[in-house]
Amino acid sequence: MKRNYSWILFAFLTSSYSCKTTAQTVKNTDINNLKFTVEEAPEWTKLLNRQHGWFGADGIFVLPSNGVDKADSSVENTILFSDTMLGDIVNDRPKTGFIMVHNSVALLKGYEPKEDNIQFKWKETKPRNEGSFFAPNTPNAKHDDYYWLGDGFVNHELGDKTYIFCYRIRDTADNAFLFQQVGNAMIILPKGSKPPYTDQKQVDAPIYAVDNTAKYPNNYISFGSAVFPNTKSAGAPNPDGYVYVYGVGGDIKKVMVARVKPADFEDFSKWRYYDGTIWQTDILKSATIADRASNELSVTPLPDGRYAMVFQTDGIGTAVGLRLSTTPYGPFGPIIKIWECTEQKEGKNFIVYNAKAHPSLSKPGELLISYNVGSFDFWNDVKEHSNFYRPRFIRVKLQ
Repeated sequence: MKRNYSWILFAFLTSSYSCKTTAQTVKNTDINNLKFTVEEAPEWTKLLNRQHGWFGADGIFVLPSNGVDKADSSVENTILFSDTMLGDIVNDRPKTGFIMVHNSVALLKGYEPKEDNIQFKWKETKPRNEGSFFAPNTPNAKHDDYYWLGDGFVNHELGDKTYIFCYRIRDTADNAFLFQQVGNAMIILPKGSKPPYTDQKQVDAPIYAVDNTAKYPNNYISFGSAVFPNTKSAGAPNPDGYVYVYGVGGDIKKVMVARVKPADFEDFSKWRYYDGTIWQTDILKSATIADRASNELSVTPLPDGRYAMVFQTDGIGTAVGLRLSTTPYGPFGPIIKIWECTEQKEGKNFIVYNAKAHPSLSKPGELLISYNVGSFDFWNDVKEHSNFYRPRFIRVKLQ
């Protein structure tokens, strides 16, 4: 299935703004239009349609071991998953005894979706035999809290350590989803760390807040939804030397951005939040640089000098959306619809969410994009449907 678009979108002219930052060379300044074709990427979707052991998950962030977000056949990519289903599929249904753990990984050699190149990993513990690699053990964590994984990167300025953001989650009966985010943490892995990651370090991260004075309800702020290292060592095309960390908050799914020098990454006092004009220290003054996004997303430089923010519209909307900017911090243009997801038609309770691009798995001139499929009636649908709970993939070819 292939769809062609030549977008001519008329929108207001970009308003002027000021920001103290390094000048960047931009070839294309049009933030309203994108010429592309888009098609399903069935070979990637098939790779995650599995029958034994790991048979489903959501999340999915991809971290190249060399810290460069470009396709390289010699590089191992670590694929991070959040809630993960483990067991066996028999006659299109999970065999009794399947379980859920809260995170897992896959190790993929190179960027081709080949069965021989990928290994799925989860923590083996006793007496249960399976478990999550990353479980909260910071001072702010409670006994029953668990982690969903955010984005991360390899920090060349701090000994090639890997930094992974985590959302600390707690079960609750106070809302329809039966869980709530209660904080953020950061996992630090030394260079060369491998599963089961016994050498991990965890720290509470003060990048989650609730603005009780805001006019919007549920106006939480949570950073770690996407990371873009805009540095020369990370292969960024127009590096300014900062690592950009994106956050999402509120019912309107507003997007915010912070930045910090990679050498200062562990020092949260050095983090600065963009307020629409300057970079300052107060997380609650973070400006909305986009809205109608999803809790997980991506920001990726394009070959023509622009930056593409990819997300699921309105959190759990049916469309994969993209916004353009000439800088990593906006202003971002209007939503360009990339793809209309159809999986929600397969089950009355199915939802699609958290679309994002994976540049280290994308061929030149393309963006490989994933989105998740879940359900409002998860545990019943897991039993009644073939393993629907797994990422789906599409491929955008830039023209």
